[in-house]
Amino acid sequence: MEKFTTLEGVAAPVPMTNVDTDMIIPKQYLKTIERTGLGKGLFAEKRYRDDGSENPDFVLNKPAYRKAKILVAGDNFGCGSSREHAPWALLDHGIRCVISTSFGDIFYNNCFKNGILPIAVPPEALQKLFDDAERGANATLSIDLAKQEIRGPDGGVIHFDIDAFRKHCLLNGLDDIGLTLVRKGQIDGYEHKAKAERPWL
Repeated sequence: MEKFTTLEGVAAPVPMTNVDTDMIIPKQYLKTIERTGLGKGLFAEKRYRDDGSENPDFVLNKPAYRKAKILVAGDNFGCGSSREHAPWALLDHGIRCVISTSFGDIFYNNCFKNGILPIAVPPEALQKLFDDAERGANATLSIDLAKQEIRGPDGGVIHFDIDAFRKHCLLNGLDDIGLTLVRKGQIDGYEHKAKAERPWL
């Protein structure tokens, strides 16, 4: 998993509340277990018209936000069904951070396991970030995970809370497999000892 230390990029405003995982990645894209290639399906029912052409009114289709790395979203982002394809689609599109007041629990946990930083902020802070994000190409936010800070385009700083263990995992690029491999030496030692003590197994 790619480490998350600092991130600087354009923030796209998605001011809808209760954006569920089916809106993030519709069910027809769930046939794969590959983590790549899902970016094309991100918000597909909002991004594309019935004929497959782009909807120019959707934020990620606007020139200023096509390369956004951050989403500023309404309350309860990522609610609904427990599909890990949702963070996969965000990551494949280039989104490394989502900021909201609240998240669906499973989506929130899945973000950390895939190298995406979900940040929960108070409503007044979210409104300020929406105002910043409305600046288009000038809507650049800087996020410093070690300092737990979001810095806006005008220099304003918003501090955020994060669980210490999850912070450690993101800073070091450790998913569940990576956490296991950190203890590879101990695991190998145990296996070697067990084999010597019980060679019949």
